[in-house]
Amino acid sequence: MGDRILTTPEGLPAPRQATWHRLRTPRHPRIWFEILLIAVSYGVYSLIRNAVPEQKAQALRNADWIWRAEHSLGLAFEKTVNHAADSVGWLIVSMNYYYATLHFVVTIGVLVWLYRRHPGRYAAVRMVLFLTTAVALLGYYLYPLAPPRLMESENFIDTVLVHQTWGSMASGDLKHVSNQYAAMPSMHIGWSLWCGLAIFVLAKAPWARVLGLLYPAATLVVIVATANHFWLDAVGGVVCLGFGTAVVCAWYGALPHRLPRYAHGGAPGTRRGGAAAGAGSGPGASAGTAGTAVTAAAGAGGGVPAPAAEPSLTSEHPGDPAAPVAAPVS
Repeated sequence: MGDRILTTPEGLPAPRQATWHRLRTPRHPRIWFEILLIAVSYGVYSLIRNAVPEQKAQALRNADWIWRAEHSLGLAFEKTVNHAADSVGWLIVSMNYYYATLHFVVTIGVLVWLYRRHPGRYAAVRMVLFLTTAVALLGYYLYPLAPPRLMESENFIDTVLVHQTWGSMASGDLKHVSNQYAAMPSMHIGWSLWCGLAIFVLAKAPWARVLGLLYPAATLVVIVATANHFWLDAVGGVVCLGFGTAVVCAWYGALPHRLPRYAHGGAPGTRRGGAAAGAGSGPGASAGTAGTAVTAAAGAGGGVPAPAAEPSLTSEHPGDPAAPVAAPVS
């Protein structure tokens, strides 16, 4: 008789099913790996984005088409916003620096916050950001698009050049090392909406949740006022974020914020409550510790104390059948 292979109800061999389950189970992130991963990923993204051929003629034709489409919808308001903001010096200068800095500063800040406060959800939410950015690269290649400020016939104002501020990788001396015709989709919107939604669904403080919603809205105003994007570019960024979210949701079987806050595999002592170093992280660790204490007390001839109450094994979202079980927090 041949060897019998143990299979699971899903029909997969048991070892393969265990590997599949392990890959889809949130794990505690490792700081060195995350820093390296983010640095390498952003470097690769920049190289690919800037390696896309600068198809100037096609990019300008696409910009003309976008502008006509917005006119047909009665929503071609970019030039009005651009000229109005440029008339207020301090406002447009602030927007230039906003465009140049917050795109990176806020995104990195949210990643750090997720790593420290929501380690069980960190990998899933980070993967949404990575997939959003990856699919944007496809858009840059398939649909080269000039930003409004490069449409010479439409009299848009390049606010960075006019006000001599450091505000865009595609203006001034930096334009020679950055692809100027990669405006669709807008990753300023894709990333800011990712940040805003992560803060809104996971933050506890009401003011933080409000700021989470305001951030992508303010970013939309800035990218239009500085003539770096059409509002339809922002729609492209939202579509990319939706794709990334859908893929991650299918992989983990739940929306990222529905995953447990603290994942298995965390380093001892890193969870709230100051778990002792060397303590087990599995659900049986607390029960085993309590049982040992009870047995020791009984052997000493003293009264047997009531065992400590078991910590809750439910997620932070009770009643949600898709929410995985969280590891106990001591």
